[in-house]
Amino acid sequence: MSALLEQQVRDYQLWRDELGAAITVYQDWLDDHQEFEAQQSLKLFDLLESLKQDHVTLAFVAEFSRGKSELINALFFADFKQRLLPSDAGRTTMCPTELFYDPREEPFIRLLPIETRYRDETISQFKRKPIEWVSTRLKLDSADAMMEAMQCLTQTKLVTKVEARTLGLWDDQDSTMQEMVRGDRVEIPAWRHALINYPHPLLKNGLAILDTPGLNALGSEPELTLSMIPNAHAVLFLLALDSGVTKSDMEIWQKHVQKHAKHTIAVLNKIDVLWDELKPWDKIQQSVQRQQEATAQQLGLPVGNVLAVSAQKALVAKIKNDPALLAKSGIERLEQILANDIIPARQELLRKSVTQEIGAMVLASYNSVRQQIAAARHEHKELSSLSGKNKEVIHKMLSLLDEDKRSYEETVKAFNVTRGVITQQGRLLLNNLSIDRLDDILEKSHASIQGSWTTAGLSRSMQMLIRQTAHQYQHIHKHAKQIKGLVDAAYIRFHVKHGFERRHAPELTIDQYMEAIRKLAHHAEDFCRDPINIMTEKHFLIRKFFLSLVGEARMVFEKTRVDCEAWLRNVLTPLITQINDHKMQIERRLENIRKIHDNIDSLQDRLVELDASQSALLKQLAVLEGILTKLQRPQQAAQLKTA
Repeated sequence: MSALLEQQVRDYQLWRDELGAAITVYQDWLDDHQEFEAQQSLKLFDLLESLKQDHVTLAFVAEFSRGKSELINALFFADFKQRLLPSDAGRTTMCPTELFYDPREEPFIRLLPIETRYRDETISQFKRKPIEWVSTRLKLDSADAMMEAMQCLTQTKLVTKVEARTLGLWDDQDSTMQEMVRGDRVEIPAWRHALINYPHPLLKNGLAILDTPGLNALGSEPELTLSMIPNAHAVLFLLALDSGVTKSDMEIWQKHVQKHAKHTIAVLNKIDVLWDELKPWDKIQQSVQRQQEATAQQLGLPVGNVLAVSAQKALVAKIKNDPALLAKSGIERLEQILANDIIPARQELLRKSVTQEIGAMVLASYNSVRQQIAAARHEHKELSSLSGKNKEVIHKMLSLLDEDKRSYEETVKAFNVTRGVITQQGRLLLNNLSIDRLDDILEKSHASIQGSWTTAGLSRSMQMLIRQTAHQYQHIHKHAKQIKGLVDAAYIRFHVKHGFERRHAPELTIDQYMEAIRKLAHHAEDFCRDPINIMTEKHFLIRKFFLSLVGEARMVFEKTRVDCEAWLRNVLTPLITQINDHKMQIERRLENIRKIHDNIDSLQDRLVELDASQSALLKQLAVLEGILTKLQRPQQAAQLKTA
């Protein structure tokens, strides 16, 4: 593991911890200075928990025997002076494997039996059912025990062709599957999925790894393509330099990586096959360069995204501490890209997500304190002007304040009517994302395919799902636009009548969720256009694919609802805070003027109180500025200080 990659992962974890600390500081500030609503408390708690569990996920995708497991060992586990993942010749890891660290549990390896494929539940659903997994506690102090535990990833079992076909792991017309035949039986993986909770320093600091085991597994487990690979922050697509881009490599690339991955790096492994002591090194490098250029052209990638390495030599070099061999292996360039591109990109995405989650809350608190400071300064100036004045002047000011209060109460009364309309529109908005409405949409699309389980039925069901969801999102946009218009009008009214700061309600942005549904539809179209799926009605795979689509659609709906609920809370919060603050300011000014009217000698005491109040508010403002600095980009936070 390079020092740069190790440092970047550690820095990412420290930054994430600082972000969590800033949120905790805000929780404490709310406890001390504002009424802390239960919803706010729950939201901040959930955000802190999600930060603790956040990972930078790297997915390793390739056909069998391309060296994925060896590359993972070389990149992350060479410090242990042995291979963690099995990496023998031929097929090694037989099931998709996730490596991560969860401090809430003891180190373990959990295996999901292949027989769970008989059921319609997805891997995500099974993850919420620990009883379904075969779990083994990892013995970290024994290298032999660790190696033995990891060998279970290679386990297979022999079943009849009927059983394999029922599990979706055998196709009579697929000639590539003949290598699985053992007499009258078929060799299949013993496990459907593996989870490894391992306290490696990089995993502790937030890295997670997904190892996928070849074309057959990717094709038979649609959830990998629809969810796991797209949700990875980078995909390392491995090829073998000695074989080039084979037909099965290209099939994996086109079906499972090219259109689904956020960031892709193609890795040409096994460059050591070109090493020849009788050939000049620069000539060898030229051959490697030509292979990289050809691969980039075949995959449609920039040449800079195609790297050449020898995972095996890199692992040996790290274990033997051989810098020259390490440099020849080419792995350092890959580590640089992971450190300088992938991790910072994830950090920026997380920053935006957190800012979107609670940015409006913190900014509302920040602006509230600023307004309180401005009000205290105004009141200080107002009271200072009364020094030496008689009771008649003070009485006149008191009358003006009473008139302001009555006018303000009338405006608030009118706003409360508007607030009722906004609440009603909010209910209508959320009704479009209710669980019942969602289940109705999914049930209709399910009914259009159930019974035949054909690609034509799948295509019809997805078209129906798109139409239904588009209809719901149109309603959401309509209600959100009406709500924003009402809030903007209220801002204008309070600005004109009572000098509130002129603001605009935030927009509700859910286009990304509609786009996510469209992508699911594109996945379905690609699946239905695949000649293999058209020619052979793979009922098992079609059912699995559709159920995975439904699961993804449900998650999209749930995320949309969460965002809509957050927007509805935030759209009025700044204005309501201003309204309450202004009410308190008027009442405090009235009380102070009455006291001074009754006793002119209390004027000086009140001025001293206002000075102390300003000092305390300025300290609060500094705390909130610090929180915003952590949540937002540095230049955005700097702008606040000059606002």
